[in-house]
Amino acid sequence: MLYYSTRHNSPDVTLEQAVLKGLAADGGLYMPRSFPRLPQAFLHNFKNMTLQDLGYAIAHVAFHGDIEASVLHDIIGDTLTFDMPLRHIEDNKYVMELFHGPTMAFKDVGARFMGALARYYMDKHGEFNTVNVLVPTSGDTGGAVAGGFRNVPGVDVWVLYPQDSISYLQEAQFASLGGNIHAIEVNGTFDDCKRLVEQAFMDPELNRKMLLTSATSINVARIVPQTIYYFWAYAQLAQLGKDVNNLVFSVPCANLGNLVSGLVAQAIGLPVKRFVAAENENHIFHDYLTTGKFMPRPSAGSIAPALDAGNPTNFERITDITGSVEKAREMIHSYAYTDQQIIDTMNDVHKQHGYIIEPHGAFAYKALCDDLRPGETGVSLATAHPAKFSTQVEMAIGQEIVVPLQLRDFLSGTRQVTPMSSGYNAFKRLLLENAPA
Repeated sequence: MLYYSTRHNSPDVTLEQAVLKGLAADGGLYMPRSFPRLPQAFLHNFKNMTLQDLGYAIAHVAFHGDIEASVLHDIIGDTLTFDMPLRHIEDNKYVMELFHGPTMAFKDVGARFMGALARYYMDKHGEFNTVNVLVPTSGDTGGAVAGGFRNVPGVDVWVLYPQDSISYLQEAQFASLGGNIHAIEVNGTFDDCKRLVEQAFMDPELNRKMLLTSATSINVARIVPQTIYYFWAYAQLAQLGKDVNNLVFSVPCANLGNLVSGLVAQAIGLPVKRFVAAENENHIFHDYLTTGKFMPRPSAGSIAPALDAGNPTNFERITDITGSVEKAREMIHSYAYTDQQIIDTMNDVHKQHGYIIEPHGAFAYKALCDDLRPGETGVSLATAHPAKFSTQVEMAIGQEIVVPLQLRDFLSGTRQVTPMSSGYNAFKRLLLENAPA
């Protein structure tokens, strides 16, 4: 299957080219030319499938068989090594916990898959001395990608993150690794970090001297594997004997990659009634659905830093999938909340149901509660372990959060960080200093 650029001014490429390039030459994002459909009978077999079996079947269809069966089987086996359970909160509302992987964030799914696939392609050809993976992060992406590529020969990972905008624990998950993982603290916003990476991809001189790719949701190899947990939520509900005919998913949104994955899952056959997009006070996508106009602006900080995006990267994919703002409004409802509303939500959920939820998951759960109608079954996505945002959670619920051992281990390392301005020339010089002679 071929992949086109969302800006429609660049040649179609193969899956391998899309993965290793990350971004199209015209600055667009790669999308498949068509969405293969799962056989309807496939959904009826979910009750008897393991997560790994389900993941392999979906990825095989979604990638149209472009990845060899044995290779895909191994990648899925290496990626889906942890559960993604549903937690019943009340009535017909569930939370899907996507934070039981190595870095305790939902991005472990897409980042580990993409890392394994990229390594396969690099080993297959053996023609690149060094591949440079550029990763702007608002928190969890950096740790997930760093973990996926740590100590991989021939790969350098450059993690750019906004100064004073992510938690100490999130920073430690990549800044304490050293070796081939380079932590770049940018004196700016997350949008500045994204801009630096996008400029690097568009820089002819830089691209002549080194191979650049991305492991963020820019990369289509991050989007497709994330469809798996939407199907897994459906499967778990079916196994519980719940009604899956009116299924609603609520997603915390910033760069919109997670929402795109849900829409792709729907396009290849998952019966979803609609999606709910939950944003903070940046609410760029909410404004688009409300006014019909896409108006990026500088991002503002919030209690949920991973939602602090003023120019959502995956917006072009959303518009390509939906086709029009009118159709997008039918497929997606949206809500925007203040920090105080989310603090209140975390407190209420803990008091009423004994469940601890972190800010990003709380955005999704509040939106689900506000949008769900009688007769519908709702699943909100919890994207990070509460301990990763212990300060915010403890403030909201008045209770200390226990940090799991696998997160505490990151705190014992030595922080290795390169401070940098938000100007592109400084970043370009840094990369060129590490380019092969």
